[in-house]
Amino acid sequence: MGRFSELSLGPLETAPVSVVAQPGVTLMSLVADALGGRSQGVLPAWRRLLRSAVPEGAEAVLRPLFAREYSMVPDCLTPTAPLWETDLRVQLERLADVPPSQLSQELETDFGGTVPGQWQSVVDRPKAFIHAYAALLTTMWEAFGPIWARAGSLLDQETERVGVAVVSNALPSVLAGLGPKIRFAGETLYVPDPHPERFERGARRVVLVPIVSGYGASVFSFDRSDVVWFGYPVPGLTTLWTTRETTVEKNRLKLVVGALRAKILRELVSPRIMGSLAAASDCTPATVTYHCGHLQAAGLITRERLGQHVVARRTASGEALVTLLSG
Repeated sequence: MGRFSELSLGPLETAPVSVVAQPGVTLMSLVADALGGRSQGVLPAWRRLLRSAVPEGAEAVLRPLFAREYSMVPDCLTPTAPLWETDLRVQLERLADVPPSQLSQELETDFGGTVPGQWQSVVDRPKAFIHAYAALLTTMWEAFGPIWARAGSLLDQETERVGVAVVSNALPSVLAGLGPKIRFAGETLYVPDPHPERFERGARRVVLVPIVSGYGASVFSFDRSDVVWFGYPVPGLTTLWTTRETTVEKNRLKLVVGALRAKILRELVSPRIMGSLAAASDCTPATVTYHCGHLQAAGLITRERLGQHVVARRTASGEALVTLLSG
């Protein structure tokens, strides 16, 4: 049996819950799998992509973070603080500017004044380590960034799914299906951890972070004073694994507006009633209404009631966008 850290969430009906598409959490999952020896179920092709992007010796830079004796990443080295900053370029720039004294002090605090041997080289040359570490993460994200961009529609759908679950008191069913490595029973969440601990949520906010890496993804932080957050595999991940990465017009439009909204725009080559549009887009009327609302807000379509039906049609801007991304 594996070892798990436990988080007691308390009554979910009263727990404040958010969803954040935080790319830094995905990056840490990719780093752990591709270079840290901690499997996250990353697609082999993605793992090869990341390994080929980094210079020789990258694993040595990361060795202190993923040592078998004690796996721990100091807060100042995680591109996830603040959690709500979702521009990873900002996070990585901030990480590169971490003062060496801050890293040294955090290591002493985290390890109770006695820093383990695997961190000694970092303590001896913290500035050099920070520079190498930040450069390594930046290089990996430059390689993986286009894949993250393609995942936009999946992340949007997951945000909607969790939001509906929260307002309908169905959050337990979401937590029970977060991935093969994460378990939920009663009011307690169990996440794999080689050095397990027990935590109480208390009054802190719960933040769910969908990860675009592999179906074994699990990254978490339960010891912050403001929130508890945990990352898990975004549903539908295999659609990214199987999508052709050639320059096909459909992929270009998907990259901009997301898969389903791209399909809706294409179906509107001529005006369609909403029921017909839902059937043609292989989704429910409620789903097509939701996405059409966003397309209308963006000025790409209009909707007009005619008798018993609502008719959707592309605007001039919508026509121009489809033409541009199909050429």
